[in-house]
Amino acid sequence: MNNTDNGSSRYDKRSKRKKTNIILNGLIGVVILLIIVVGTIIFSGGKDENQPADSAANEEVNKEETSKENNSDEKDDATDEGSQEGNSEENKDNEENKDEETNEEENNEEEVKEEEIVTEGGSSADVKSTVENPAWQPVGTVQDDHPTAVYDQSHVDWDEMLRAITYATGLDRSAMTVYFLGNDGVNRSVGTVASPNKDEMYRVYIEWVDGKGWKPTKVEELNSI
Repeated sequence: MNNTDNGSSRYDKRSKRKKTNIILNGLIGVVILLIIVVGTIIFSGGKDENQPADSAANEEVNKEETSKENNSDEKDDATDEGSQEGNSEENKDNEENKDEETNEEENNEEEVKEEEIVTEGGSSADVKSTVENPAWQPVGTVQDDHPTAVYDQSHVDWDEMLRAITYATGLDRSAMTVYFLGNDGVNRSVGTVASPNKDEMYRVYIEWVDGKGWKPTKVEELNSI
């Protein structure tokens, strides 16, 4: 009888221990689970709190960069506009200078023409009219010394004589034909030239002025060459 009671008592104790262990294990599991849940919430909450701050900082940086880019673009635009205005002003000044030079040349040509003395006929039967003009000036020279005229097409003296002839006649140097250019006395020359279609034909007399170059003295308009 006693043995039976003792066995039953040991069994009850074991049973209670098992139940107690199960309960303890369950509580431990619950506590661990709660710790995990709370930790997750805390870490998640911290990240979420940091994210708006990071986002705000990024937005601020982006705004600053955008502002810098806009300012840089505005400066570039201002520089381009300033450059364009400067170029426009420079071009305008150049055009005005060209216009002034053109007007001066036209005025000089008009003044020269106003002083022209034109007479019918001339030194020979093939002369239609003769033009003399006291306003004619030497055409300039690059020659330091000029002992005598040089009738060589490759020489600078030839070039300067043709300049004096075109100055007096108004013919286009690149288009006119030179039929004759030779000596007409000491420091004097005479040339016969015409336009390509011979609508204009001239005999031009020129003389050398020391330090100033060749100067036209008389132009004869010809009927024929």
